[in-house]
Amino acid sequence: MTPSTSFRVAVLPGDGIGHEVMQPCIDVIDAAVRRTGNFELRYEWLEAGADTYRQTGNALPTSTFEACKRADAILLGAMGMPHIRYPDGTEIAPQLDLRFDLDLYAGVRPIRAIPGVPSLLKSPRAGDIDLVIIRESTEGLFASRGKGVIENDREARDTLVITRGVCERLFDFSFRLGAQRKANGRPGRVTCVDKANVFKSFAFFRQIFDERKQGFRDLTADHVYIDATALMLVLKPWEFDVIVTENMFGDILSDLGAGLVGGMGYAPSADVGDEHAVFQPSHGTAPDIMGQGKANPTAMFLSAAMMLDWLGRRHEVAGAVEAGRLITRAVDDAFRGGRLLTCEFGGDTGTKEVAGAVLDAIETSGRA
Repeated sequence: MTPSTSFRVAVLPGDGIGHEVMQPCIDVIDAAVRRTGNFELRYEWLEAGADTYRQTGNALPTSTFEACKRADAILLGAMGMPHIRYPDGTEIAPQLDLRFDLDLYAGVRPIRAIPGVPSLLKSPRAGDIDLVIIRESTEGLFASRGKGVIENDREARDTLVITRGVCERLFDFSFRLGAQRKANGRPGRVTCVDKANVFKSFAFFRQIFDERKQGFRDLTADHVYIDATALMLVLKPWEFDVIVTENMFGDILSDLGAGLVGGMGYAPSADVGDEHAVFQPSHGTAPDIMGQGKANPTAMFLSAAMMLDWLGRRHEVAGAVEAGRLITRAVDDAFRGGRLLTCEFGGDTGTKEVAGAVLDAIETSGRA
């Protein structure tokens, strides 16, 4: 049967372990698509990242960027290497360029306990962790990227920017996600994280949140200061559902959240705008383990599941949504019972073994 829908996926493996987790991810996607069917993915492999910069002087070639703009979705491995930097000393980060240039204002960072993956929290409720951090991804403190100033070697200054236009879209996105999660049995609670007691910019952030929540009265909306949130994420992370916050705060909280569920190798992410979206694991290029077969591909697989879900919902292709669910369930089945122990916990289950276990789970699983 000829597939009724075809999606173009820009594939950017990037640097370091990005290359090592990308091909297994494509294998997992293809296996899920074969099971759920009636759509296809066409991949375009593209160059970008620190090594591309070292070779060409351009970390994100124009041809790559244009291909990303044409694509239906962008799948990214990891980019940047500590020893390859721009002349000003900053690291190569084309993934940030994509966020700004494609207006990907909503950074989606799911934090979910996977059955069988050890938790550093001793509470019996650690397995109940299932929240999403929505990180604004185009302004906040990151609005000063490349624009900060140092005056007379005595004072440095970066400016935090909060705008109404971005906040309204961000909060509407967060409330819509809260409604979707509530329909699937989650609490439907959206928490605005800020520092409104100190900074006018965050008081403005909170004001807009309160305005936008009026359109979602069936959801619970509340506020927590950033410092209290960091505390509560360690003490009672299972009480959160959807967290929405400024760029830098979200950057920090999402790493903390990843640590609660096993580490960066278990933390998927997406950067979503109105027209484009990038899906990538939250981890970096991990030069300390690259080339050793140790890289944990789980976050890459779960990011691909997010991509399929986004494509399916955006284009009303049920098979794509189903394929995303199938990958997520296969990851859970592969780890369930503690059968796999990755390098984050001193285990010797490497990239090949995790990929094989997930592929086996896809093949033996019923439809989502």
